[in-house]
Amino acid sequence: MQVIFLHGPPAAGKYTIGRELERRLGIPLFHNHLTVDLVGTLFEFGTPGFVALRERIWLAAFETAAAAGRSFIFTFAPEASVDPGTIGRLQDVTARHGGRLRFVELRCRDEVVEARLAHESREAFGKLRDVGLYRSIRAAGGFRFPALPTALVAIDTDAVSPAEAASAIQAALIA
Repeated sequence: MQVIFLHGPPAAGKYTIGRELERRLGIPLFHNHLTVDLVGTLFEFGTPGFVALRERIWLAAFETAAAAGRSFIFTFAPEASVDPGTIGRLQDVTARHGGRLRFVELRCRDEVVEARLAHESREAFGKLRDVGLYRSIRAAGGFRFPALPTALVAIDTDAVSPAEAASAIQAALIA
């Protein structure tokens, strides 16, 4: 059992690449915004209740999937409201059942992120679309997060198509 852990900044292509991997690999995409949207119905983003419930849902999902031997793709945007210890806890609950996280770093230059933010496809999940707000959050350190475990592969998504990125990830998973 493995979790393909796609991580990168907003608008780096996590969802789009995750969908392509889902199609190719036949494993489900657990898109982070499903949890964010659910928890956001009860608590404002970043509040203690939001942070605690989001982590509980992630942990329960990872452990339940691992116990069932169910591989999946997960998208994650490193940001300051996530407790850095969460990543280790996700690894631990998965490993308890013989699974592991396979980290895939998606990179994207800020100017490309800003251009992608306005894309209407982001509206469906209530994703960040305001360039001014993105700049404010970035300037305030809202996207700072400790280094994640070493990535299986790192991809500059402003240089390749989603299909090319998915191919590179597939190749790295097989190697």
